[in-house]
Amino acid sequence: MLRGPFLDRNWMGQNPDYETSDIIMLGLPFDGTVSYRPGSRFAPEQIRLASWGLEEYSPIFDKHLEDVNFHDAGDLELPLGNTYKSLEVIEKNVEDIYKEGKRVFGIGGEHLVTLPEIKAVSKFYKDLAIVHFDAHTDLREEYLGEEMSHSAVIRHASKIVGPKNIKQIGIRSGMKEEFEFMKEHKTLIHKHDELDALKGKKIFVTVDLDILDPSVMPGTGTPESGGMQFKELVEWFEYLKNFDIIGADVVELAPDYDASGVSTAVATKVIRELLMVM
Repeated sequence: MLRGPFLDRNWMGQNPDYETSDIIMLGLPFDGTVSYRPGSRFAPEQIRLASWGLEEYSPIFDKHLEDVNFHDAGDLELPLGNTYKSLEVIEKNVEDIYKEGKRVFGIGGEHLVTLPEIKAVSKFYKDLAIVHFDAHTDLREEYLGEEMSHSAVIRHASKIVGPKNIKQIGIRSGMKEEFEFMKEHKTLIHKHDELDALKGKKIFVTVDLDILDPSVMPGTGTPESGGMQFKELVEWFEYLKNFDIIGADVVELAPDYDASGVSTAVATKVIRELLMVM
């Protein structure tokens, strides 16, 4: 009989018991609507491996991962080539998490995976709001005739929670019509205290890693120059720690475009710091 010890391929610092965990980390390896560089479906697996290069302690938040009490449930198995079925699988699994009084932390995958998460969570919280970190507006009605697209995820989510309950941070690319939508509904913000409009609401935080400058995060599907540094992003997280965050995800790492592995390491640290504020 083999006695080990054996390597753990789950996220470092997780609670191995689902039942006693508060937060469920869920891998969402889907990139079926990517419009530029595919490969984000490989991110959840690579992020788990890279997590073992981190410390469990965050000096920024003076907190250990074990204090977060999260369980890594692994990756969902999604049917390649079937967008609608994949979204259905995600929605049903996230719904099960909330039925059991837990919260989701999704790891994509492309940004469209956020939509079924929002659909599921909205069944449990009527005062739901979204804080959206991204380089891109993601406010199209469709892309190349396809309604279900990562370019349209926040527009579709706005139909669920209402535009007034969305705040967008870091946006620097999109169509003129999308920027007009942001202006009309005052979704785009630049200062931390502009988040105060969402105080008292249940917050879902979605982080598209291309919010970070390509000098920090080259391994993403649609890199966009002029982005944040890691420290700036974490300062937003620090402000959010006093909000009621009931779910989150981190999406759009495409690890194979950065052979150095640095983008994956950065993504992993983004995840650790966001876990600390949940």
